[in-house]
Amino acid sequence: MKRGAVLLLVVVLASTAYSAAETVRVALDWTPNTNHTGLLVAKKLGFFDAVGLELRLLEPGPTVALQLVAIGQAEFGISSEEYVVMARAQGIPVVSIAAFYLHNTSGFASPSDCEIRSPRDFAGRTYAGWGSEMEEVMIRTVMELDGADPNDVRIVSIGTIDFTTAVRLGVADVYWIFYGWQGIHAEIEGIAFDYLPLRELAEVLDYDTPVLITSERMVRDHPNRVARFLEAVARGYTAAAADPDGSAEALLEYAPELDRELVVASQRWLAGESEVEMSAWGWQDEEAWVEFAAWAWANGLIENQIDARAAFTNAFLPGFAEDGE
Repeated sequence: MKRGAVLLLVVVLASTAYSAAETVRVALDWTPNTNHTGLLVAKKLGFFDAVGLELRLLEPGPTVALQLVAIGQAEFGISSEEYVVMARAQGIPVVSIAAFYLHNTSGFASPSDCEIRSPRDFAGRTYAGWGSEMEEVMIRTVMELDGADPNDVRIVSIGTIDFTTAVRLGVADVYWIFYGWQGIHAEIEGIAFDYLPLRELAEVLDYDTPVLITSERMVRDHPNRVARFLEAVARGYTAAAADPDGSAEALLEYAPELDRELVVASQRWLAGESEVEMSAWGWQDEEAWVEFAAWAWANGLIENQIDARAAFTNAFLPGFAEDGE
């Protein structure tokens, strides 16, 4: 049976199983970008329809997205492992239910003329970031592992100024970027820079980001809805990885203000970071969560220790979903 016929059959069967589609609200962590494409592909190809769900996207921002999920104003959201760990340390009942990519896609970038080849070279330089305490801890961690003194770095906050603009203004020597968007954009703009992936600098920094989150209440009271949602999302993200150019169009249809060249190039790069098998998409490694939570506690990023195993679950991923609701 051809792929189109299979999809049609799934949609027909789903229409008989669900009398009316349930709306699920997903709070994005940022303005629309290629991290979100899988959701739009799932909507465009009818994967949400097939499981009796209707997708509604909200665009509140990273910390607000987590709060909306926690208080039930959004059923799901996009966040990251560090935000989930910090939230749970404050008693906020959110749970990560899937990871988007196989590895952390962020890292430290610097203009090529700075000749920064390792964290040791951060010494005597200026780092510009978003102003979070975690950035200081990351810099300290990677520099100490490289035998350098983190006190030799000057740290300044530039808020949400994008990497390309900051480099052109000569704001600093080192930045923390997500390569799949900011790095690709800088390349398109002709910015020469060197890049040190976090996953190559310290094992503990190869944490999951972004992740899909929901509330403990959703997990407890609506497990079937969570499983159906993840089935649609997994189909969307694996389809996006298999056809990056086609999936880029889904994002551009939703957010036509985005630069086409950037969206297409970013989607192609992320396809290489994504899982293309439904049976494996979204998996989160227990050891990585435990180690990251311990690192956060040891470095004073959280005031209360947490049970890292309760901060995430793989139980609702395709092939592992539990019946109920």
